[in-house]
Amino acid sequence: MHLRHSDKPHADPTVTLRIVMQDPIALTGKSEPVVTILAAKGESILEAAMEHGVNIEHACGGVTACSTCHIYVKQGMDCLTEATEAEEDRVDEAPAVQRNSRLSCQCEIVGDGPIEVEVPAWNRNAVKETPH
Repeated sequence: MHLRHSDKPHADPTVTLRIVMQDPIALTGKSEPVVTILAAKGESILEAAMEHGVNIEHACGGVTACSTCHIYVKQGMDCLTEATEAEEDRVDEAPAVQRNSRLSCQCEIVGDGPIEVEVPAWNRNAVKETPH
């Protein structure tokens, strides 16, 4: 399943988002482990990453029904919406949960940044469908 950009209004991309990848080749097809982009307030970390070629897994399409888009927020937690109870329930299902664990599909950018997230290498969907 592939993410469709939300219909919610977004601001201009002005928020610095640094994405650290433990397995960059799987996510981008390139060996560089860090991508820095400008994201917009109102979009999720997942939306911003996908729009810039960082293919964070999201088996449920970003509707809080799985934990495949699990990330660690290293900096800028206060620039993101707070986790809902539904998100916290799903995060608990992910391996290697930490205090800074979030679902990238639920982390909506609300602050000025900078934000830094890390995508774990094990976060892969073993039964991923290819686009049609």
